[in-house]
Amino acid sequence: MDFTPKNIRTFIGAKDYETSRAFYRSLDFEEVILSDKMSLFKVNEHLGFYLQDYYVADWIDNSMVFMEVDDIEKCEAELLSKDLPNKYQGVKLTEIKQFDWGRELFLIDPSGVLWHFGQFSK
Repeated sequence: MDFTPKNIRTFIGAKDYETSRAFYRSLDFEEVILSDKMSLFKVNEHLGFYLQDYYVADWIDNSMVFMEVDDIEKCEAELLSKDLPNKYQGVKLTEIKQFDWGRELFLIDPSGVLWHFGQFSK
């Protein structure tokens, strides 16, 4: 490349935009409102994604986001403490699962987007 990439961000849709916005704020993402139909949710200046007020079932049902974490147990404890499945309809959280490459847990957002929180083996 003859240029320097600064970051890569995915777009995800929302079945109910206001509910999804509240859900991601509950996960402690920082929301930057870009328009009345799109927000940027950031972890820091380099990590984030765009949430759109746009829903196509085939697209959302096949959307997945992977977030690598440094400590899967701390991640699980924090997610459990937020009690998201009881606060948001359709949200599901799994226990940590062991794989050949490392460990991860899964979180399904209110629209059906599948989040993978994973820690690679050392």
